[in-house]
Amino acid sequence: MKKQEIAIVMAAGLGSRMGALTEKMPKPLVQVGGVPLIETIIKGLERRGVGHIYIVTGYLCEQFGYLPEKYDNVSLIENGEYRTKNNISSLYAAGEVLGSADCFICEADLYVADADIFQRAGASSCYFGKIVSGYSPDWVFTVENGRIVRIGKGAENAYNMVGISYWKREDAELIRREIVRAYQTKGHETLFWDEIADRLLDKMDVRICEVPAESIHEVDTEAELRDLEFAVTVDQT
Repeated sequence: MKKQEIAIVMAAGLGSRMGALTEKMPKPLVQVGGVPLIETIIKGLERRGVGHIYIVTGYLCEQFGYLPEKYDNVSLIENGEYRTKNNISSLYAAGEVLGSADCFICEADLYVADADIFQRAGASSCYFGKIVSGYSPDWVFTVENGRIVRIGKGAENAYNMVGISYWKREDAELIRREIVRAYQTKGHETLFWDEIADRLLDKMDVRICEVPAESIHEVDTEAELRDLEFAVTVDQT
């Protein structure tokens, strides 16, 4: 049974760190084990029963056109600002649906190895995260008593962002309004949408949802893709 939930999957970026692979193909459509990255996300969201999935496209957007034909619960939203603004522009483009229901927000360059991972989202807004020992320079969360109190880069022995979050409708609406407000200020072009969420943490109860490191893989480079492809091939044999 489908839930009264939506998902916004951000697939507008250039994926330039992937080199020649993304010169003629958007990174979310790169395949691992014969399956495009973005379809591993869609299948996981469908496993949970998410009612509708909105994919925000930009770079080579026409190549995503097959997805609404293959999946009857998928719609495309075009982000016309993807070349000049950071990923805040993708949620701005999805403003008509953001805040309309409880909502997953996902990056599209993920390989979801465990399709049941989306079942972990529960009664409160949360970021999925994996614990990393030692110092991590990446996006991390500072957590106090299970509640996220900081979203930023760099920390010791912290939960790292894995590209999936879940928002109760009222919190998604707060984020939508703050993005609209940010759009009125100079410099919003460089903002990540997570910086908007960070501004609102004192107004929301956002929890950490810990996930196993092997359940979700972010693919940024050709080397990471090769390593993941090898691991998946070994796992399938």
